[in-house]
Amino acid sequence: MKVLGGLFMLILIAAVLSSAITVVWTRHESRVLFVELTRLQNQRDDLNIEYGKLELEQATWAEPRRVDDEARQALGMVNPKPQDIQLVRR
Repeated sequence: MKVLGGLFMLILIAAVLSSAITVVWTRHESRVLFVELTRLQNQRDDLNIEYGKLELEQATWAEPRRVDDEARQALGMVNPKPQDIQLVRR
């Protein structure tokens, strides 16, 4: 009976130790994943800020007045004279 009790005690100790090691490992993994989550959230926030800036820049470049100014300066475009306008009818 004493041998059986000692064996049972060793099994219980092994179970408690393995349970404790599992808890420590799980907490460590949880911390590692939390750090990764925080890093990814910061990266997402940075990308959202950059995206907002790019949208603002795109809106600025696509503004009709700016497009008109660029066309006039870079391509030498001008408004047609009234005599150069032709009306096409179907």
